[in-house]
Amino acid sequence: MSDTTRDAVRLRWPAVSARRLERSALAAPSPHLDPAGIVGALCGAHAQVLSAAELSIGMRGEGLTRSVVRKALWDEAGLIKMYGPRGTVHLLPAADLPMWVGALSALPSSPSPFTKDVRMTPEQTEEVVAAIGAALRDAELTIDELSEAVIAATGPWAGDLVMPAFQGMWPRWRQAITLASHRGQLCFGPNRGRKVTYTHPQHLTGDDPMEGTAALARLVERYLHAYGPATPQNFARWLNVSPRWATELFDSLAGALQRVDLEGTAAWVNAGDTGTPGEPPRGVRLLPYFDAYVVACQPRDRLYPGAMAKRALTPSGQAGNYPVLLVDGVVSGVWHQRRSGRRLAVTVEPRTELTAAQRAELDEQVERLAFVLEGTAELTIGTVGVGPHA
Repeated sequence: MSDTTRDAVRLRWPAVSARRLERSALAAPSPHLDPAGIVGALCGAHAQVLSAAELSIGMRGEGLTRSVVRKALWDEAGLIKMYGPRGTVHLLPAADLPMWVGALSALPSSPSPFTKDVRMTPEQTEEVVAAIGAALRDAELTIDELSEAVIAATGPWAGDLVMPAFQGMWPRWRQAITLASHRGQLCFGPNRGRKVTYTHPQHLTGDDPMEGTAALARLVERYLHAYGPATPQNFARWLNVSPRWATELFDSLAGALQRVDLEGTAAWVNAGDTGTPGEPPRGVRLLPYFDAYVVACQPRDRLYPGAMAKRALTPSGQAGNYPVLLVDGVVSGVWHQRRSGRRLAVTVEPRTELTAAQRAELDEQVERLAFVLEGTAELTIGTVGVGPHA
């Protein structure tokens, strides 16, 4: 894909920032979107820490508490919890599941991180994925119950305790659990007491996946609508695929994409989608761990200027490990909340002096946070001593 920017529409960073905030329901909370609508607009909500996903969703809507989000997830099946982009746990809209499964199952396979004596052969992997799907159809199983079913269906080799995990070892078959989710054979079910359960997505939705090429095209369209202008390299980082593969994908969609000039850098939007808001980005926002906005938005140096890169990014440049304070579309601090019963102790560490109006907005954000998390909050302006989330 050519990098020339001659004759391309020219966009400035403040206008792009305002556009992304608006489309991510961060310019103002959306009164029209339900939890599934918000998650769809974000291209998924990272849910390794489920309370953070609840906060990501609730802060963007009106009247959306964590109970409302949980009801959409566990009772109404409007949301699905599964392994999504980058192989991490996400909430995804049930209505979008055909696109997600079609796209994720069409991604190029990554090299196995396991040694030869641990990893499975391609044939064994297919056996395990099929066994997972068969065991979970019309069932909700704990990991131990699922393990018994998979080993019974495939053979003792699947149960060999060869995968280092935390303080113990996991059975061999578990290295295929993310692939099974990407193939549409596994998602999370409601907890059984303190135990996680898994079930089959079709048990909840009944929908078949889209064809891979069409699904990838739609995913690129959704991503660029939310986070464009963007480059194939930005998309590759967001999805954890090779930049070369992402470039080839963008090339294949050339007729549906339009090149723009983002302050001297060639980037892409959906064809004809070059509009931006008339006003610069404004507002104070509290974003939780691994919020979709900070994970997806590039370039990082624009979103995390100066010293904020060192304070709120990992050494490798990964975003999301700290909850962040967003001021006028730019990361301007970090924050942390500690819960005790219904009481929330919120500490915010701004890296810039807040105006009186911005401090008032911060107070409003803390009130919204307490509403979403169904508690009462007390704000302290000070140093956050908690380190990054792993």
